[in-house]
Amino acid sequence: MRTAAAYLRVSTEKQDEYSLDSQLKLIRDYAAKNDFLVPDEFVFIDDGISGRSAKKRPAFLRLIGLAKEKDHPFEAILVWKYSRFARNQEESVVYKAALARAGVEVISVSEPLIEGPFGSLIERILEWMDEFYSIRLSGEVKRGMEEKISRGEAAYSAPFGYKVENKRFVPDPAQAETVRGVFRDYLAGVGMLPLTRKLTAEGLLTKFGKPPDNRFVKYMLRNPVYIGKLRWSHDGKGGYERLTVTNDAAYLSDGLHEPIIDLKTWEAVQAKLDANARGRLPYSRNDQPVEFMLKGLVRCSNCNSTLCYGGGPTPFMQCHKYTHGRCKISHAISVAKANRLIIDYLRTCAETMQFPVAPHTVPKPSGPDYDRLISTERVKLRRVQEAYENGVDSLEEYARKKQRLLDGIKDLERQAAASRSQAQQDALDPLSFREKVLHVLDVIQSPDVSEAAKNEALRSIISYIVYNKPAQRLEVFFYA
Repeated sequence: MRTAAAYLRVSTEKQDEYSLDSQLKLIRDYAAKNDFLVPDEFVFIDDGISGRSAKKRPAFLRLIGLAKEKDHPFEAILVWKYSRFARNQEESVVYKAALARAGVEVISVSEPLIEGPFGSLIERILEWMDEFYSIRLSGEVKRGMEEKISRGEAAYSAPFGYKVENKRFVPDPAQAETVRGVFRDYLAGVGMLPLTRKLTAEGLLTKFGKPPDNRFVKYMLRNPVYIGKLRWSHDGKGGYERLTVTNDAAYLSDGLHEPIIDLKTWEAVQAKLDANARGRLPYSRNDQPVEFMLKGLVRCSNCNSTLCYGGGPTPFMQCHKYTHGRCKISHAISVAKANRLIIDYLRTCAETMQFPVAPHTVPKPSGPDYDRLISTERVKLRRVQEAYENGVDSLEEYARKKQRLLDGIKDLERQAAASRSQAQQDALDPLSFREKVLHVLDVIQSPDVSEAAKNEALRSIISYIVYNKPAQRLEVFFYA
């Protein structure tokens, strides 16, 4: 008799599926009739897990890893249907091919296949039908969730301040008090950034285990769940803007849960949020005044965000994300100091004839597309790692493939650097570019020229500037 392993799986929906006991009975009946022995230690079970992705099926991954061992203890894997093995055709083909190389066969006890090419064709058709069923089932699940929402039941994970009990949201006492405090503080005049920092100091973490940011606070203040409502998008997609701003894809319904915030407080907070939004006009750029010549050009060396203008007796620039609690390093610098640094830097560049060029402004070199080739190799590297993590490749196979790919990437990067260097030399004539820089220096040092005109002059030669706070240095990158 030949030794076989059994793989059993039921999804969370359990539609058109036999129970685990029923699947095992059918597999053992098939094994007895076809001279297979299925020991108890080789029965692998994933209970309540979808077959769309192997990464989420621990028993499946253990099974594949054991089958890939040099001295694998079984010759076949028996499943009730091929859909139990996988509902993703691409994954099914990859894992079956790996098992075939190891000499392990995958057999469906209820879907016998004939020998030869026609049998392989039928197997591919079955795999495609399983994947199609999974996609169609996903649509049914979305419709079921909409039905739950319409009845006021919880159909998604509980937002901060609630937990789920008996299909409905129930206030979590400690978190609910935090939510009330945020609403009270905001109405009292506390801004988003101070609120964010206060929550962080209290040790609060989001459901992803991260400290809160401004978006977390704004989402909380805009979330109608706290007044007993449920919001849902018709296409089943969530996201910050979709669930806080009314749009054609979303709707509200009354929930069965207890509100945390009273309607009067909610309406006052919404009015204040709307008033602040109208005052800021965050996405309006064309009509904004140019208060200083470096506007929009300087970036934070920590997070790459733009440094924005701060008024007052001593005008300064500060990292945009830092002001919103999303960058941990302050990049404040006075406008006067930044202007002096940029003027001194341009003078130095004109004297030395050295003009660092922004990579994205260099014309594409002739010859191979190295960026595409390197990207392709990096994709291969990720797939090799996934193959090892999923038990498809052994550690030795993974190490050998990884080193080969890394060597190839390193060689391509050397060739790409040499090609870009040559392209930069061909694209930028230092003498003529020096004249442009000297002209811009005359413009930005003139007291009779407006800040807007100075900004335009700088933009004619500079792609962007990075403020390196630790080094107290502005790093300028020119257009080619």
